[in-house]
Amino acid sequence: MLNGSVDIAPDKSITHRAIMFSSLARGTSHIVNPLLGEDNISTCQAFEAMGVEITREERKLIINSPGFEQLQEASDVLDFGNSGTTTRLMLGILSGLPLFSIITGDRYLRQRPMLRVIEPLRRMGARIDARSGGKLLPAAVRGGALNGIDHRSQVASAQVKSAILLAGLFANGTTTVQEPELSRDHTERMLPFYGVKVQREDRWTSVQGGAQLHPVDMTVPGDISSAAFFLVAACVTPGSAVTICNVGVNPTRTGIIDVLQQMGAKLELRNQRTVCGEPVADIEVCHSSLSAVDIYGSTIPRLIDEIPALAVAMAFAEGKSTVKDGSELRVKETDRIATTLANLKALGVEYSEYEDGFAITGDPERKLPAGAVLDSYGDHRIGMSAWLFRLLQPTIEVEGMECVAVSFPGFQQKLQSLQSNGALS
Repeated sequence: MLNGSVDIAPDKSITHRAIMFSSLARGTSHIVNPLLGEDNISTCQAFEAMGVEITREERKLIINSPGFEQLQEASDVLDFGNSGTTTRLMLGILSGLPLFSIITGDRYLRQRPMLRVIEPLRRMGARIDARSGGKLLPAAVRGGALNGIDHRSQVASAQVKSAILLAGLFANGTTTVQEPELSRDHTERMLPFYGVKVQREDRWTSVQGGAQLHPVDMTVPGDISSAAFFLVAACVTPGSAVTICNVGVNPTRTGIIDVLQQMGAKLELRNQRTVCGEPVADIEVCHSSLSAVDIYGSTIPRLIDEIPALAVAMAFAEGKSTVKDGSELRVKETDRIATTLANLKALGVEYSEYEDGFAITGDPERKLPAGAVLDSYGDHRIGMSAWLFRLLQPTIEVEGMECVAVSFPGFQQKLQSLQSNGALS
């Protein structure tokens, strides 16, 4: 069982943006409680290569920037590792700066689609060349001389939206993005905190070119995407009662909470407050009898990164659960439909696969096979999801857990701190 209180890993998405926006602002910013996983370090290193001074202290980043006008051309290729957020948002930023940049990443990132960002940036005047006709990294960017556009995105993607809006800060005129469904809105919330005016209406967001960013002091809340694994772990582990402290509960990110409650999870938000423009709460969750759920439509963008964790909950829920409208899962760090189902297959869980999702037949009395071998497939969220099964059956092995460091260093140790029966080695 899992019992006690825990602080979760800081929010990865907010940390990325805080590093970027602070590096574009002239002066010194302080970021308290940043996530310093591998992905966020990739963002730091990119700006350090362009002349920004970043000091890493315990639970703090001090960012001293000359301002975006004085950023230097990097002398080498910018390697963004496994970070899709760094890549797509930096494509927008680099498109607006009068610099030449070459960017690449690891073998997983080099297979992720980039044309959805590159195409609208080219419409703004960006000069970007990339592999496979602009679809894949590596990419070369010669920035500057952009014009604002009205862009109607075909996907609800915060990365696409943010890349275009960030390019719009350096463009002539107004840049507007419309989404089919509202994606996470950290960029829109944070830019005003840095002194940039943002206009928002329903699924439209606009910025005006020529904006100046100001340095700030800010605190990063815990990451709801990381909290998802603890929420599911407590729900499916008998006897558990856990409080997850200081979690960001931005309404564009809380689909995981809504769906778990719909499944019957005993889950409550306590001590709700606002920190640096972001809603924050403590989440109390207990072992629960779960029922099947159908996830589709506008809910999907609000929990796209949490679906692998929810698949674990579905495996122990009464009835048949389905995920539809989730084709975006195919183009994450891995094909998260295929990799999620591959691990379920290794455990004997009954499922069906669709092009845009899957169905899972749950069993509240499910017995996990001893000695099963699961795989992270180099994807941090697949690895953490697989590890939840190991909580219930300690003889299960999970290969490649080192990839978890990109978003949640110390994940296993955090879980172990809550475990009272010593089953986790």
